Amino acid sequence: MTETPTLDLPLDPYRVLDLSDDTGFLCGRILGDLGADVIKIEPPPGDPSRRHGPYYQDDVDEQKSLTWFAHNYNKRGVTLDLATADGRQLFERLVASAHFVVECFPPGHLDALGLGYEALRRINPGLVMTSITPFGQTGPRRDYQADDLVAMAGGGLMYISGDEDRPPVRVGVPQAAVLAGTQAAVGTMLAHYGRVRTGHGRHLDVSVQAAVANALPNTPHLWFSDQEVQRRGARHRYGGRVIRSSFPAKDGFVATQLFWGDGAGSRMQALIDWMVDEGQPPSFQHYDFNNASGATIAQEQVDGWQREMAEFFARFTKAEIYAEALKRRVFLFAVSSPADTFSDLQLQDRDFFQDVEHPELGATVRYPGAFCRFSETPVRIRRRAPLIGEHNVEVYEDLGYSRQQLVTLKEAGVI
Repeated sequence: MTETPTLDLPLDPYRVLDLSDDTGFLCGRILGDLGADVIKIEPPPGDPSRRHGPYYQDDVDEQKSLTWFAHNYNKRGVTLDLATADGRQLFERLVASAHFVVECFPPGHLDALGLGYEALRRINPGLVMTSITPFGQTGPRRDYQADDLVAMAGGGLMYISGDEDRPPVRVGVPQAAVLAGTQAAVGTMLAHYGRVRTGHGRHLDVSVQAAVANALPNTPHLWFSDQEVQRRGARHRYGGRVIRSSFPAKDGFVATQLFWGDGAGSRMQALIDWMVDEGQPPSFQHYDFNNASGATIAQEQVDGWQREMAEFFARFTKAEIYAEALKRRVFLFAVSSPADTFSDLQLQDRDFFQDVEHPELGATVRYPGAFCRFSETPVRIRRRAPLIGEHNVEVYEDLGYSRQQLVTLKEAGVI
């Protein structure tokens, strides 16, 4: 059998220097997923985010952070103290052979060290530098600090998160850095395209607040078009009425809703037929949803119809509902729990989850896989996240440093 030829990943010839903290880890990791040689640079004691749980088998150890594992695979790792003169000199030598720098320092911090974009571009005119900060490099809040809670609140996503009977809450798992990291990776690739065309580098300014605001679903246009504020919780406005977007089943939830209006109203018929066949004909069995609107339907009617739908779905499991919905072409999908996602047949068929060897643990860890698939070359986890300073020797010797020089730099706390 003839072996299918493969092509290199898109960023295979390029090098990334990743100076970011957990706000920007994902940006560097995506570039690594695309084939780049990503060198994660952390201070000699190790990056503080290594002390963020959860931990492998609940063993609180900075070398076993699952958060670190998830966001830093496909990277090599070195230690370097940029606050020292030797450290800055070493970094400049790295920059000379790099193509990207990703950093999350406060605005002006690298400039004060003589390592800002203007200084680095003199070393490497083609350098693309991506700076990810809470509020961006300019503006009245440029010097403000922020964590996920602040970014979620400042970007507007927190206002529509949570239940309608209590104040806004942040999403349980941190989201702001995910949104900022993915948008930073997109922006970095656009800047890279500009460099390929012109030969000149770019400085990319990414605001986490703006990234969160940019990811809001319908909230901005609902406000600008109808002066309508999107609601929190499982209910939202649709055609001037408040409707539910999820209903409880025997073992979880399913996502669906009432539909009305020209075209959309026809989606209700399959559900009506199903309810009739199951011996629970709804009161809206003969209602003309195609010719209805929020102006012609009272909120009391909507509430009553939704109670009937809730009583109907509560009779079945998610799997039963989903199977019948597929058969009848009902607009509905089961809400997956983490366990459901892990066992999802679609994701399994696409080999989404990948087993990664961790020799230092004497174990294999299963990871979520790549965000995309190329027709020729598989996007895979090529290496686990680095240990502290794991690749110091191979990276720095490649720059011309001798083993004795590296010992001296380590003793001085530079690496």
